[in-house]
Amino acid sequence: MDFSQEVPHSDLLIIRGHQPFNAEPKASALVQFPITPEELVYCRNHGPVQEYDWDDFEVKIRIRDLKGDGPSFAAERIVTAKDVREQFERVEVEAALQCAGNRRKEMSTLKPVVGVLWDDGVIANCKWAGARLRDVLAAAGLPGSLLDQASDLETTTGPSGLYVRFNSSVTPTENDAYYGASISLEKALSNDALLAYEMNDAPLSPDRGGPLRAVVPGYLGARWVKWVDEIEICREESPNYYQARDYKVLPPEIENKEQAKDAWTKYPSMTTLPLNSVVASITRRSPTEIFVKGYAIGRGSARVTKIEVTLNEGTAWMPAKITYQGGKWSWTLWSASVAVEEGMHGTMHIRASDEKGNVQQQTCPWNMRGVAYCPWGVKTF
Repeated sequence: MDFSQEVPHSDLLIIRGHQPFNAEPKASALVQFPITPEELVYCRNHGPVQEYDWDDFEVKIRIRDLKGDGPSFAAERIVTAKDVREQFERVEVEAALQCAGNRRKEMSTLKPVVGVLWDDGVIANCKWAGARLRDVLAAAGLPGSLLDQASDLETTTGPSGLYVRFNSSVTPTENDAYYGASISLEKALSNDALLAYEMNDAPLSPDRGGPLRAVVPGYLGARWVKWVDEIEICREESPNYYQARDYKVLPPEIENKEQAKDAWTKYPSMTTLPLNSVVASITRRSPTEIFVKGYAIGRGSARVTKIEVTLNEGTAWMPAKITYQGGKWSWTLWSASVAVEEGMHGTMHIRASDEKGNVQQQTCPWNMRGVAYCPWGVKTF
């Protein structure tokens, strides 16, 4: 891979890999801002990061021969990034973008895992803006009967049996000739799924996938494909490595790549990530008081409704204060003042609960790829 045209990156991030560039902020810095600033948004890449023409960058939209109970149908259209900005309604959505490997370093303490050893900073809560995917697909010729299928599904497949594939062929990747991912047609047609060109009221930088990226609120970052140059509607999930042979939770008995070789097709691709919470910082305000801050995030659109902290591994839970909560796709920020004995040092634990009655569990099963790690948050002081 050629990294000679690599763009500059934020110097506020902790570098986890240089080529490709992968880096994250400290969680303690993240929780200072309800909306994550550009320079604190993590970078997750599988290839070089380059700058592309802001106007002429093209997206080819292909509607494959959709054979089924009704008549077959196929269409194709090419739109430029300028077309997307100027010909479609601009829509905003606040949504948290989270890497499936968030907290992977913690899981690796149970047993070695395959992947970048991320800490707890590969999450960002941002304001995204762009065209609704449904509007772009409708203009490309998607039949009206299919446009009625919109749903915030949390499953890989919807009732239509159709998928929307996002491809980025402008740069090679570590494991495939291009980067590809797919989601159900139903999810792609939901009102908050975007073909985005802005983040936090500014044009998407190359690091963020500019000129155009997919924004799929509630889904893991691997489906938010950057530098999208092809969108396909078809009856098969993406065959790309990063959809078919990665980003899946394999059972604990599969311990290495060789054992995983024949297992990938037996397990579903990930869509949502589990209920999770993190202790980002602990500050001693006085000899007998500590101040704790952190973030939490629900699965999909499920809002976090309660945060609890404890110094005694669950024997005496105390409520924390929710200090920020945006729309249904945003993260939750929280804080708590906790009385301690003078000079005490110990371990703070945290758990989150959501509106569906789910409570974050104390432990989480290990998996080879180290994804979806979600036990109680923990930090020593």
